Amino acid sequence: MLSIDPNELSERDNYKFLVGSIIPRPIAFVTTLSEDGVVNGAPFSYFNIVTSNPPMISISVQRVGGKMKDTAHHAITKGELVVHIVDEQNVEQVNETAASVPSHVSEVQLAGMTLVESERVQVPAIQEAKIRMECVLEKAIELGGNGEEIGCDLLIARVVQFHIDEALYHKGRIDAKQLRAVSRLAGASYAKIGEHFEMKRPK
Repeated sequence: MLSIDPNELSERDNYKFLVGSIIPRPIAFVTTLSEDGVVNGAPFSYFNIVTSNPPMISISVQRVGGKMKDTAHHAITKGELVVHIVDEQNVEQVNETAASVPSHVSEVQLAGMTLVESERVQVPAIQEAKIRMECVLEKAIELGGNGEEIGCDLLIARVVQFHIDEALYHKGRIDAKQLRAVSRLAGASYAKIGEHFEMKRPK
């Protein structure tokens, strides 16, 4: 087995090890609203659950050259965001939003997505997602970097409203097979849910 010190690697090499090892990763498609009313949309695979009491999720927004990305800036400024689950039907449109465009351009509009109003936050959502979560920003934490530049903005978002396609909902649970979520691997690779199996916890 190889034994490697991350301090001896470049940031890019550490990135390759992380995204190649920590798989599959769920993908959040996040919409935010700029001060000028532009709906920003971007996908993030550094995303997961924090706690269910109250329901909170985390999204790590990586900085480039120490510069904060639009998603983090808008979420921190407005204190609101909407998180959508990426699935087989919307993943191609979501991928279109990963393009680098000026801040005044809406990635959501470029990808041809349909905006819908939210109930509890001002940030619009997209109709193409089977699950979306309206959120308020609980906390933003600056992390990482090289001592001179910050590496990322870790957003902790509290869910204030769930929206779930009725076809997925059965007796308080979500049908994963119907959701058909996709996950991120390394490079340009993605994965579908694949085969399911069950295993009971020991008592």
